[in-house]
Amino acid sequence: MQTSLRLRIGVSSCLLGEPVRFNGGHARDRSLLALLSPFVEWVPLCPEVEVGMGVPREAVRLVGNIDSPRLVGSNSGRDWTQAMHQWAAAQVEQLAQMDLDGYIFKSRSPTCGLFRVKVYDSNGIPRNEGRGLFAQALLQRLPLLPVEEEGRLHDPILRENFIDRLFAYHRLRQLLRSNPQPNDLVRFHTAHKLTLMAHSPRHLKTLGQLVSQAGSMPLPYLLQTYAQQFMEAMNMLATRKKHANVLFHLAGYLHKQLKPEDRAELRLLIEDYRQGLVPLIAPIVLLRHYIRRLPVHPWVHMQVYLDPYPKELMVRNT
Repeated sequence: MQTSLRLRIGVSSCLLGEPVRFNGGHARDRSLLALLSPFVEWVPLCPEVEVGMGVPREAVRLVGNIDSPRLVGSNSGRDWTQAMHQWAAAQVEQLAQMDLDGYIFKSRSPTCGLFRVKVYDSNGIPRNEGRGLFAQALLQRLPLLPVEEEGRLHDPILRENFIDRLFAYHRLRQLLRSNPQPNDLVRFHTAHKLTLMAHSPRHLKTLGQLVSQAGSMPLPYLLQTYAQQFMEAMNMLATRKKHANVLFHLAGYLHKQLKPEDRAELRLLIEDYRQGLVPLIAPIVLLRHYIRRLPVHPWVHMQVYLDPYPKELMVRNT
């Protein structure tokens, strides 16, 4: 993976330090910026400012039905629902033309929150089961787009999974834009087999069956179905247990070439990772070393799993 690659990611403006919060402040996430900014072209947006609420402004909240809440001023009760729906519908169409690789939302926001956003009932009692109006509109328009909240990205497992999704989606879109033929899809799937195994062995099997129909199924339908199921797979968390399964699978390709003591060392290191004693990068580095030095099946060298994103991100070091 070349470190010169820059992804295009939408982001809530306040997370970049822009003073667009209702009180004129911001919510700059320094760790997020330090991690991703060298590899990202940010596309910042603040729905509440864009819809005309101004800064500073009255705080707003979601009220009513969980599935179709209204956006109203917390004190005045002014209803912004229609204005927000109209703006969001136009804005997501613009974003759909911008080749986004992902989006990072401000958590708990009545416009941008993805999970557990408060929705107040008629008695003023909140339920943490809502989703921000803009976030909902974007997900409906771009259902395959990798999205996350900034707060959840402080969890190492969720952070690794999101970054893996970002780069996988970028590669998928490159495939789809290249006027692919059936053989191109077969090569893409082959290169991502271990990546899929780490996220969802069930999807790996289903996608393999789908790809086996390349050449006999209408290509546009095949590509659309593959893309949807591929991103469904990437949304599944890659756990230590599943990673360890992939690592042992890779080690199997080296079994005959390695000395018994080297096989034992590699097996022990993978087991240490599975138990949480060492980070993922430890067995990966040793496997890369052997794969570069020893003759292995060409299939192994194709695997994106060994180098899915710039090493400078260091998400596998945690």
